[in-house]
Amino acid sequence: MNKLGLVGFIAIISSVVFAQLYHDAPISGLFELSAFLIVFGGTLGAILIQSSPKQLKHALLQLLTLFSKPSYSLYEQMQLLKSWSLLSRKEGLLRLERENVDSLDSFTKMGLSMIVDGSDEAILQDILQQEIELEMELQERSAQVYDAMGGYSPTIGIIGAVLGLIQAMAFLDQPELLGQGIAVAFIATIYGVAFANFIFLPIANKIRLNYQHQALFQEMSMVGFVAIAHGENSLLLERRLSGYISRAVY
Repeated sequence: MNKLGLVGFIAIISSVVFAQLYHDAPISGLFELSAFLIVFGGTLGAILIQSSPKQLKHALLQLLTLFSKPSYSLYEQMQLLKSWSLLSRKEGLLRLERENVDSLDSFTKMGLSMIVDGSDEAILQDILQQEIELEMELQERSAQVYDAMGGYSPTIGIIGAVLGLIQAMAFLDQPELLGQGIAVAFIATIYGVAFANFIFLPIANKIRLNYQHQALFQEMSMVGFVAIAHGENSLLLERRLSGYISRAVY
């Protein structure tokens, strides 16, 4: 589990609750159903209009990775590539065909399969590079969904504030109802800004952080596959790949 992300989430909730209690204000004052429906419902509706079903599904699946550490270990991948380099130099590239690939990610399976098939080094690098770029584009589209939500949310919060003030104006002669309408206006503004800066934009940036790590993993793997196809020894391969490990974000 990504403990840092969980701590950040707890810090957000705690700071808001503490600030409310510090001024002897009730926690219930932070909850207003009509304001929530305006901001969240409006933001969700805007995203449904602009997104395709496939894009939205992929973006939602990324939520499952927010508090978990990526499964891509650059160090373990380097050790695996080194072992394949030794095997291929001793017994030939076809020996790699007998390797167990069940636990490997799809990118590594593709690279290993192309090596066994005797693909040309230039073609191998070209196809793997294309795969990296396409995967990054897919992940970026998911991040842009939350970026857009972070853009829509504050604006819709302002719409909610205006609606609350309009309702309040109808009760100028009833102070108790006037206060309720003004409360909806302010809480809608808070929801809009808070959803954007506490939830949507951090999610977008976390998705980018995760796929940057994945891209580094795949780029290192690509370099390793090309080196194996070229017949490099494992020591030189390790030196070539060690720079990626020191620059990993996880």
